[in-house]
Amino acid sequence: MPMRLSRTMLRATVFAVGLAFAMPMAAPPAEARGAGESFADLAEKLLPGVVNISSVQTVKTEGRGMDIPAFPPGSPFEQFFKDFMERSRPPGQQGQRQRPEHKAQSLGSGFIVDPSGIVITNNHVIDGADEITVILQDNTSLKAKLIGRDERTDIAVLKVESDKPLPAVTFGDSDKARVGDWVLAIGNPFGLGGSVTAGIVSARGRNIDQGPYDNFIQTDAAINKGNSGGPLFNMDGEVVGINTAIYSPSGGSIGIGFSIPSNMAKNVVAQLRDFGKARRGWLGVRIQQVSPDLAESVGLKEASGAMVAGVNDDGPADKAKLKSGDIILKFNDQAVKEMRSLPLIVAQTEIGKEVPVTIWRDGKEVSLKVRVGELPEDQKVAAASEKKAPGKATELTGLGVKLAELTDELRGKFQIGADQKGVVITEVEAGTPAAERGLKAGDVIVEVAQEEVKTPGDVAERIEKARKANRKSILMLVQSGDSPRFIPLPVTPSPDRKPG
Repeated sequence: MPMRLSRTMLRATVFAVGLAFAMPMAAPPAEARGAGESFADLAEKLLPGVVNISSVQTVKTEGRGMDIPAFPPGSPFEQFFKDFMERSRPPGQQGQRQRPEHKAQSLGSGFIVDPSGIVITNNHVIDGADEITVILQDNTSLKAKLIGRDERTDIAVLKVESDKPLPAVTFGDSDKARVGDWVLAIGNPFGLGGSVTAGIVSARGRNIDQGPYDNFIQTDAAINKGNSGGPLFNMDGEVVGINTAIYSPSGGSIGIGFSIPSNMAKNVVAQLRDFGKARRGWLGVRIQQVSPDLAESVGLKEASGAMVAGVNDDGPADKAKLKSGDIILKFNDQAVKEMRSLPLIVAQTEIGKEVPVTIWRDGKEVSLKVRVGELPEDQKVAAASEKKAPGKATELTGLGVKLAELTDELRGKFQIGADQKGVVITEVEAGTPAAERGLKAGDVIVEVAQEEVKTPGDVAERIEKARKANRKSILMLVQSGDSPRFIPLPVTPSPDRKPG
């Protein structure tokens, strides 16, 4: 599913390329692998194993006629509009609420991994669905049953019944996929069905801040709305990824797509098939990034590993005698190059298994043994994506406010909780509207114009949008200590301040 989806009109544009030169061509390097003259034979073999997925969800809406504008929960404006609409109802109908229903349909892709009818797709393709239909290449429609789904990795497993074995594809080894390798994406873009696109592996190990286990394969094979849940194949016809997201300003492909690696997917799929849910390894630590300055201060040659910032009482790490200040360098014989790689390594480790852990403590390497636990349902993973290296403060143009992304240092400086999300205010100039409305350093901006913000750029973008719309102020949800509050902040620069 693209990061930004919109209704997109399809237009065919033809570009003519008509220059040819009779020049000798240098022979390709011996190690280069060509794609061949055509992908047709491979596509013909794989297409039957790829399916279209249609899901239907019943959506209920309140009220009749004018809808209540969307306000943050608990907002006084929400109650105001409810009271206004209640008074506007015809006599005798006060207190009555109609709940008209309509069916919302979404389309996606998937692939068969077992002839008995096991189908893999993205969780967001079927999330909230009342009915799920799997459509084969020959247009046969089969009702699907949800076996299990995992929100953290966005994977779902379905089961369909058929009177004959279904064509299936197989998982490959995504660790062998190299940057530059040819790949094919097959799916259901814009509901067109059975579409094949080709490209290369553009990058590996991408973190796009979608969850604690981000480890995406990036590809330039065209992926559009409706491709979600479809397979990414290597040239051996093996699934090396599940197409999940794209980066796009418009909602259409610009050549930056992301796929869940097959080696991660295989483990999750097995868990969903066996238990109906994903069971993950758990260490029970809170971690932070090892900066160069931090590494130097503890005598570590390279800024690598994950520093333990806290240990859960009676968790696996606590029982193994890990403590705050330890730097985890290896876990189960796998090097921890950076902090965000540790949650993924631990999650994929067999539950109950005793594994070796190498840590840096008191200026030397120490080896320990840890018995991996099972991640509790309500346990939040050590938020690697929230722990970021210190960033440069950004000033809001003309408003006298400086912002920065939340880092460990800023959390400590302003006593901000580990679970708090948003953008922290690092400085407020006296005499500005922001100061007059009580904003101060240490406050955290959580929402702007009723949308969550994660970076100073998000805040600046919302403000600039409000200015272009000629709005005089913008509503912000600000967390001050333990108290959240809404603040209407003027977005017009003060007369005595120059923009920029």
